[in-house]
Amino acid sequence: MANEESRRVPPPPPSPPRAPSPPDYEFSHDILEVRDPEQFKAVGDPTRSKIISLLTEKATTTSQLAEALGQPKGSIGHHLKVLEKAGLIRVVRTRQVRAITEKYYGRTARLFDFREIEDVPGVEPFFLMRLAMREAVNEYVTPEPVAGFEDISTLGHARIPAEKAQEFADRVKELAEEFRSLERVPGERVYGFIGGVYLTDLPEIPAEEEVEGQGLH
Repeated sequence: MANEESRRVPPPPPSPPRAPSPPDYEFSHDILEVRDPEQFKAVGDPTRSKIISLLTEKATTTSQLAEALGQPKGSIGHHLKVLEKAGLIRVVRTRQVRAITEKYYGRTARLFDFREIEDVPGVEPFFLMRLAMREAVNEYVTPEPVAGFEDISTLGHARIPAEKAQEFADRVKELAEEFRSLERVPGERVYGFIGGVYLTDLPEIPAEEEVEGQGLH
């Protein structure tokens, strides 16, 4: 029996996770701080938000985006001009098709940093959460369940020190970055991830003796 145990071949180590598929163009920035109200306005449009997400995967032309989103080329062209003027996308290469120069658009940055939106005049609080909730409720919910996936949303509160809240906020950011960096798989559906730790104005329940001192009403 001991000899049999010694002859057993140990299982192979787990395969390391594959690196995320980079787009077929280079970003101008790794992280771009978004602070201009016009940039928030550009991202706040549902179609433009979708365009930015699609350009994470590869450079795309106006015609390709129009076909993917089911919208006229003229409408997509307008959205691209708004995003380009806001500095969120750029022309990354061109291709000559007969007498026409076809432009391929890509994002200017791998990641757009919206973290300090409360400091931007004219921008409503929880901009990203509102954007994500609109996607989840109005656009991305399908009537048929997807095999192998069960969506989840949860809301909780905890009375904790600011340092502990920051720990959770850092963990959310790490998880979001991991999710964002997953390898793109052609033909699969696109899922969204949203998470956040935020300050509320929930009051503290008074101590029992304080309530007793006020009498019953």
